[in-house]
Amino acid sequence: MKEKRYKDLNFLLKKYFQEKVQKISVHAGFTCPNRDGSKGTGGCTYCNNQTFSPEYCLKENTITEQLEKGIHFFARKYPAMKYLAYFQSYTNTYAELKVLMRKYEEALRFPGVVGLIIGTRPDCMPGELLDYLEELSKKYFLLVEYGVESTLDKTLHSINRGHNYKDVEKAVLNTVKRGILTGVHLILGLPGESREEILLHSERISALPLTTLKLHQLQLIKGTRMEQQYKEAPELFHFYTVEEYVELVIDFIEKVNPEFILERFVSQSPRELLIYPDWGLKNYEFTAKVEKRLQERNTWQGRLFLKRDKS
Repeated sequence: MKEKRYKDLNFLLKKYFQEKVQKISVHAGFTCPNRDGSKGTGGCTYCNNQTFSPEYCLKENTITEQLEKGIHFFARKYPAMKYLAYFQSYTNTYAELKVLMRKYEEALRFPGVVGLIIGTRPDCMPGELLDYLEELSKKYFLLVEYGVESTLDKTLHSINRGHNYKDVEKAVLNTVKRGILTGVHLILGLPGESREEILLHSERISALPLTTLKLHQLQLIKGTRMEQQYKEAPELFHFYTVEEYVELVIDFIEKVNPEFILERFVSQSPRELLIYPDWGLKNYEFTAKVEKRLQERNTWQGRLFLKRDKS
């Protein structure tokens, strides 16, 4: 088997676990500060949470019920498999500490669950929660994922994120200082960003002490504010073809810190909600294209990172 030209999630999980490990998404019933009026309303312009919540992730179900349904499929095939409860939908640190503790610990009590992945925003990580997560990380696998989406403040404002890039840097540094594994998400191709600006994200993000990085292509989803923005100003948008996006991803990861775990390159939304771009590819099929093209270009993650550091 050929060695990968980038570090994927399996590279990280093998450092912590001997068994196969699978993420199981849960919907814990949270909202976001740019939805409930504390920072804004309407949420991020691109966001429709139905696009990344599996069918079993119904907030009407308890966390235990969601885990039971999510794990059922994998347990039949892989009896020895372990699981990470992935708090994915909305902002999963946006509640009183006692509420958060109850939800996290309910997940950790479920048989076979060996850790947590907590998706949140950089402006929703108070010190008292970091104190708790620091202690939790000494007992369980724990990864905090921050939605960043862009390193440019102009873009963060235009997509209604409700925070700036300094908030990102502060949150990441504070989390890493506690010994907690930390990751970020970026969306490549947000409206108004040039190719040069997109590639600049790789350099800015690589300056942070991250463990993981997730990349997603821009997707236009039905029922979002961005759908209306596209109708009003389509010239601000560029939806990549598969071939264009493969090249962009490779150009991007060439500049990325070679120590980062590149967890994914694309997001896959339900076709009934997706407007553009409809590639008709599964995530693993796109990943195979990236790996093939890395070989053809004879390049790898971080190839240009060291050159940039030396200059």
